[in-house]
Amino acid sequence: QFVESGGGLVEPGGSLRLSCTASGFTLEFYTIAWFRQAPGKEREGVSCINRRGASNYADSVQSRFTVSRDSAKNTVYLQMNDLTPLDTAIYYCAAEPVAPDFACSVEVYMYTSWGQGTQVTVST
Repeated sequence: QFVESGGGLVEPGGSLRLSCTASGFTLEFYTIAWFRQAPGKEREGVSCINRRGASNYADSVQSRFTVSRDSAKNTVYLQMNDLTPLDTAIYYCAAEPVAPDFACSVEVYMYTSWGQGTQVTVST
């Protein structure tokens, strides 16, 4: 299983770093993606990183969010800067065993293993 952490309440313009940590399996063999779901809205893809470290981002977070992985800590991070109230949501990480050079996707249907989510609230 894996667990997200790092969510919380932050003011607009602030930053948070989310972590997705695995136990019982090695994340380096998986493509990892971050998704979010705001109240009353569909779950949407935010970012992903493949096994080689290549990443993709949704247009709404491009240049503000950065995904990275630390194999030694068996953890994937999502650094979120310049947050706005529109970023308020529950953030989930998801994993899928994919070939190393396969480009990652932020499509929900591509992932079969999900964390429980962490709440991010951006408000004054």
